[in-house]
Amino acid sequence: PVVDDGYRDGSLENLNGHKPGGPLRGGKYSAFDAGTRVPFIVRRPGRVDPGVSDALISQVDFLASFAALTGQKLAEDAGPDSFNVLPALLGESKTGREYLVEHANTLSLIKGGWKYIEPGKGPKVLAKVHIESGLSSEPQLYDLKEDLGEKRNVAAEHPDIVKELSALLEKLRDHPRSRS
Repeated sequence: PVVDDGYRDGSLENLNGHKPGGPLRGGKYSAFDAGTRVPFIVRRPGRVDPGVSDALISQVDFLASFAALTGQKLAEDAGPDSFNVLPALLGESKTGREYLVEHANTLSLIKGGWKYIEPGKGPKVLAKVHIESGLSSEPQLYDLKEDLGEKRNVAAEHPDIVKELSALLEKLRDHPRSRS
């Protein structure tokens, strides 16, 4: 969340050392996950067992998933980036979507537990909100299974993964629809 939003409301002082993003780096407007990773609760007694899921989903997936839940067919031009992840929402599958593209001053791609952030130009810290931007002139790659806080860029150690994810991101950028 953006705590230092320019208002003199005491929000910074009232944090008392608490970090709203927990172990996550960045915040709103940042390429890092503290601005995009959001907890989500599904509750449907008798249908969904209590538990925790690491399935990759996005809020844009609600359209296709709820259409499937209600037996509706999406029009060809509706929800071009929405995937049906209903099995993950119902606890029937441990996986959701295959990949997720994020945009915050630059594009990033999450796939298979890896997060690739493409090179971008701009400040390292967004001055008005005091949040790391995630921008770097070099490609960034994070192993989210081992480094949820995106502290260690492992791009130099895994050039093959950087190449694969960069190529996929470029392909997706050139194609106006994720779901087709």
